[in-house]
Amino acid sequence: MNFDLGQEQELVRSTVRDFAEQRVAPVAEELDRESRFPYDLVAELGELGLMGMTIPEEYGGAGSDTLSYAIAVEELTRIDSSVAITVAAHHSLGTLPIYYFGNEEQKQQWLPELASGKRLAAFGLTEPGAGSDAGATRTTAELRAGSWTINGAKIFITNAGTDISACVTITARTGDGEISNIIVPNGAPGYEVSQPMHKMVWHASDTRELSFRDCAVPEANLLGARGNGFHQFLEILDGGRISVAAMGVGIAQGAYDLAYAYASERRQFGKPISKFQAVQFKLADIATEIEAGRALVYRAAWLKDQGRPFGLAAAQAKLYTGELSNRAVNWALQIHGGYGYMAEYAISRLFRDQKILEIGEGTNEVQRMVIARHLGL
Repeated sequence: MNFDLGQEQELVRSTVRDFAEQRVAPVAEELDRESRFPYDLVAELGELGLMGMTIPEEYGGAGSDTLSYAIAVEELTRIDSSVAITVAAHHSLGTLPIYYFGNEEQKQQWLPELASGKRLAAFGLTEPGAGSDAGATRTTAELRAGSWTINGAKIFITNAGTDISACVTITARTGDGEISNIIVPNGAPGYEVSQPMHKMVWHASDTRELSFRDCAVPEANLLGARGNGFHQFLEILDGGRISVAAMGVGIAQGAYDLAYAYASERRQFGKPISKFQAVQFKLADIATEIEAGRALVYRAAWLKDQGRPFGLAAAQAKLYTGELSNRAVNWALQIHGGYGYMAEYAISRLFRDQKILEIGEGTNEVQRMVIARHLGL
């Protein structure tokens, strides 16, 4: 077994780390405070090839592997979760469904601009009454004279309402007991995007509620075979869990880095608090758990790259790193003491941003359900 990263992965890590530290870190607090979407950073990420990392070069992507992508998401999250989720949701949820299930005409139409980051894509699965129970989708799509007429609503959708959003792929009932995926372009008649939703976390990320009232899109916008939508989004969620698990590692690493630096500088009773065993043990525990979580994430990514079943590994990685990141930000803020409670300290933002990692892309409870099914329980 060789746990060394290849040259490509090492280059990705160093490149994204430099970008995150030099370009994202100086503006992260301001973006969060102003709830401002980072258009300039997205453009630069596109130029670096990070908005379509695993999309083949023939469609405008970078042609990288899943492991490299996970590393990139980890490094971005280490500095700022809003920027990281913008990349992850666009790539894993918005763009990959078109690459995996689209026909050649759909790929040629959408992928070049999406993979370059010039436009963003969203994935509309969650509804007001269908969260963990995604099969309870109530949005409908009826085929009328060569067009799909869509009625329904989606909620908590990332990247759907920016100035550069191109489309959303939605799940809809196209018949009795039949769920399909349909690409809906932004600006389609009858498709409305709400004002940005106000969130506790990810303030610089775009989150919207979508409504469809007799929204008409061409029949050709059906993604893959009619009735395959349920199986398609399960496959997409498996892959998406790898990127959210990578976010869990990234935010835990970011919290550790902040706590380590603060403990090395903060002096009490005549010496840095890093010299006290209580603080040392907390840092030792965080560092150990980060290595365990990173190994789970990288293994899941490696299995996907090998074309082997990875659903169990992805669910385990997502579950573990979500709970790990919770412990890490709590310990890190405790080490900061009262200063950690102040908004100008980055750990306060990481503390807020962490909680969604135990909810989004399947709650901790759903991950346990998925794992249990894989175990044959």
